[in-house]
Amino acid sequence: MAIIDTLEALEAIYSPTPAAASTAKVSDRLTSDYRRLVEASPFLALATVGPEGLDCSPRGDAHGLVTIADDRTLILPDRRGNNRIDSLRNIVRDPRVALLFLIPGSGTTFRVNGRAVISADADLLAGLAVDGKAPRTALIVTIEECYFQCARAVMRAGLWNAEARVDAKSLPSAGAMLAAITAGEVGGPAYDETWPARAAASMW
Repeated sequence: MAIIDTLEALEAIYSPTPAAASTAKVSDRLTSDYRRLVEASPFLALATVGPEGLDCSPRGDAHGLVTIADDRTLILPDRRGNNRIDSLRNIVRDPRVALLFLIPGSGTTFRVNGRAVISADADLLAGLAVDGKAPRTALIVTIEECYFQCARAVMRAGLWNAEARVDAKSLPSAGAMLAAITAGEVGGPAYDETWPARAAASMW
């Protein structure tokens, strides 16, 4: 196995250096065009780092995924989930974060690298409420760099193509996966049967 373990060896493979379009797009704040990409996105992946390692968590919200406080500040509500709070634990100990925004129907994605703090300010959270339910906390993300990513990855994946959609019934269910990994102690058909109602009641 040919392992690349020096920057020189790596850069020799990926020469010539990136074209101007690959580096000129980087900004330390949202431009008017970048703001439009953020506003159009209902889904992002949040990457964090902590003493135990890395974590990447999906975040989605059709009501407005993030609030743009100013051209260097994003506010991301922490909607209801499973209370593992892996991302939040990491941020408390290491504020570095990365966000990858996806826009349905568009090949262009948007990347943000920066630092985050966790806010429990009551007034802030009240302003982020959906159906009268406020999040318990929100992330205040300070942008250090941001830029759009070209469409190649989404095009290769055929991500938005109808013919590329996978039939969910062909995949293992949450209940089946839980039962398999716990020797039947957790999950099973009953978990799957009650999940839709449980999720609908705890969305916000």
